[in-house]
Amino acid sequence: MTETKYDVVVVGGGPAGLTTALYTTRLGLDTALVDRGGGRAAMMQDTHNVIGVTEDVSGGEFLQTAKAQVESYGADVYRDYVESATRLDAADDADDAEAPLFVLEGGDREYRTRRVVLATGFSDARPDPPLPPTGRGLHYCLHCDAYMFVDEPVYVMGAGDSAAYVAMIMLNFTDEVDLLTRGDDPAWGDEADEMLANHPVDVVHEEVTAVERDDDGWLEAFEFADGTVRAYRGGFPMYGSEYNTDLAEQLGCELTDGGTISVGDHGATSVDGVYAVGDVTPGHNQIPVAMGQGAKAGIQIHMDLRAFPRSLDEIEGRGAVSEGDVPAISPSLLATAVAHEGHAAGPRSTAPEADSGTDAGQGSDAGQQSVDD
Repeated sequence: MTETKYDVVVVGGGPAGLTTALYTTRLGLDTALVDRGGGRAAMMQDTHNVIGVTEDVSGGEFLQTAKAQVESYGADVYRDYVESATRLDAADDADDAEAPLFVLEGGDREYRTRRVVLATGFSDARPDPPLPPTGRGLHYCLHCDAYMFVDEPVYVMGAGDSAAYVAMIMLNFTDEVDLLTRGDDPAWGDEADEMLANHPVDVVHEEVTAVERDDDGWLEAFEFADGTVRAYRGGFPMYGSEYNTDLAEQLGCELTDGGTISVGDHGATSVDGVYAVGDVTPGHNQIPVAMGQGAKAGIQIHMDLRAFPRSLDEIEGRGAVSEGDVPAISPSLLATAVAHEGHAAGPRSTAPEADSGTDAGQGSDAGQQSVDD
């Protein structure tokens, strides 16, 4: 197994993780993004509510463009699954002043890093078939997709409070809303029950037995066990979510009562050096929100790890900053930056070799050093 050292390892390649990696890389920190593939954003047929990104861009295209962008700045992007995470004691690397604090075990590689960012998201609970295709009548985000169904017949599936409330919320967009319990006993509370009785929502208890679709695959109607057929253009299943918090729990991060990772304003968890961003944290599950969280976490990690300015206490202990100590950016990121099209001097066909002072006084020992066992 290959061992690689980094300043930052981001686990999860959705919008939150990619944005974090973009910021940490551009701010001079050796960064790896480890992505197992898939995820909620990858399932999107179209991208909604992301300013500057048009509706015809699929989730897969959106993520692929973002990964290429992150790699262009010098981050390493791995297709791998992180199976375990361990925090090291200082004694484990007593001779290394910039020792990694964490070890992440993947299927192909061991990642050692000073900071961990968990962008592991969650999985929506999927109802039993028969169902329309995801993105063609089966949708999981009301804030993203309600606009698609203005003045169209809509269903909401589920028997709990969330299903009842979403059904009533959809009345803001259309006057045809059915709440489908699919044979389950209603589990919503008395307040929701009374509210439903005072909103024009039809509650249908029969199980769905068949799906009718048009030539493009979009939902047209459901057939029910009693033989009735009801027309729908789309709808929302409300059966809950499963948050991917295994790594957070291994590292001892505090979770909320709702099962998400508890974080501060800039993504810091209860464990020093561990951050969490995106859908695995509390809040709205939206791409722009996730990207904002990733940006804030990336900036905070930069402030945590940057080598300069050296504080007065550090100057007293380590001395003044010499010309040989700067810049703190690693040789590989320096070479990538000066050759990048976004560099002030413009792209160069050949990146200059780092001088003798470049690799002195690094912010960490992470120069993307690989050792094959």
